[in-house]
Amino acid sequence: MSSVKLSSCIIRLIKGDITRVEADAIVNAANSWLKHGGGVAGAIVREGGRIIQEESDRIIRERGPIKVGEAVYTSAGLLKAKYVIHTVGPRMGEGNEEEKLKNATLNSLKLAEQLGLNSIVFPAISTGIFGYPKDKCAQVMLRTVKEYVLSGGKLKEIMFCLYDDETHRIFEETMWKIF
Repeated sequence: MSSVKLSSCIIRLIKGDITRVEADAIVNAANSWLKHGGGVAGAIVREGGRIIQEESDRIIRERGPIKVGEAVYTSAGLLKAKYVIHTVGPRMGEGNEEEKLKNATLNSLKLAEQLGLNSIVFPAISTGIFGYPKDKCAQVMLRTVKEYVLSGGKLKEIMFCLYDDETHRIFEETMWKIF
């Protein structure tokens, strides 16, 4: 586990299963329709329970699909977290991916703050079936976190839970360059 302290916030890298991390909010790398079938989303619903999908379906019925870069929340069901923040990252090749990933990260941080939370844990958004390169993801997400903290963000702990050795190594190398 690697961590840095910036202002009054700890930024931490963890290797493992995001559904096992203790945080106020878990970020779900979602699709626009909040259908949580595979990847991080599927794992979150399998571990947290059907209530997460039911609340997601209600959000879609009330407001329609979530735009890339937006963030919404549901309860966390049986997970240790209080909330799941669902954000839609970019698909590689759709255009303006860096800005969209920055928005997905920043809007998740802002939503956690609005909910009065202290801690949040992110996966490597868009690096699965959406095909975003892991090195670019690490650069965008970690730079966005740094900007958020330095601009007065109130979260006390921001974590990245990375599932495999390669992704963890890429984020760790990038973190030491950025911080």
